[in-house]
Amino acid sequence: MASVPWTQTPDGLTLTIRLTPKSSRDVVEGVETLADGKAVLKARVRAAPEDGKANDSLLRMLSKTLGLPQKALTLSAGATSRVKTIRLAGDGLALAAALERLCGPAPKG
Repeated sequence: MASVPWTQTPDGLTLTIRLTPKSSRDVVEGVETLADGKAVLKARVRAAPEDGKANDSLLRMLSKTLGLPQKALTLSAGATSRVKTIRLAGDGLALAAALERLCGPAPKG
């Protein structure tokens, strides 16, 4: 069972997100474990899921929240799904530490 929704890679990390579009606000809500045991970062955006608007909004929000340039974030899977995979370019240890500060301690399980 995964305890954090990210995996370090040689050039940064890969982050799994469950996105809820058409929300009342843009926010990262923390880590959740799906029914299949997979850990995801829960996020909400105001944008509607049409023409990639929700995906663009998600990338902008994560860029701002993590203090990364937008070009450092790439949607690598899940463009039309609620569960998405995003690649973050940079120092994997620093990115993981930033996500831990954002999400709180990893859930035990």
